[in-house]
Amino acid sequence: MPLYGPGVTTGSTTPFDTDSNLVLPMAAASARLSGMAFGQQSGPPATGRQVRELTELLNEAGHSDFRDARGPMGFTQRQAGGKFTRDEADAFIEQLQNEATGIEPAADEAPTVARPKKQQLSALDRKLQTIPTAALASELQRRGWVVMEP
Repeated sequence: MPLYGPGVTTGSTTPFDTDSNLVLPMAAASARLSGMAFGQQSGPPATGRQVRELTELLNEAGHSDFRDARGPMGFTQRQAGGKFTRDEADAFIEQLQNEATGIEPAADEAPTVARPKKQQLSALDRKLQTIPTAALASELQRRGWVVMEP
């Protein structure tokens, strides 16, 4: 398996282990990535018709573009750039149509916009939360870290 790093001219990226500056095989570097890449859609992209309809509804609601509507609509950074999944576009279209007609969503109805799920804490993370902050800071300083309050 080829290695990638300084002095290797393969034209690809250089996956390093940043802690020890070791060059890793490409398989080892990619095995460290879990789940989906940052900012990537979790479904098929919205159709052109959906994006046009969403743009028209946003304009009717008083927004100039997706970026302008990011805060009020709760768009993610990816969505503010005009990239939606089909399900997201349908949910936002439905929301804007309901707002335009004055229909309020039912109180027992959950929001239909897909949001990333919070990760469950591991046993180690739960254990770390029980340790006093001063003790954690002292240990980090002992190991050479600079510690300051937020």
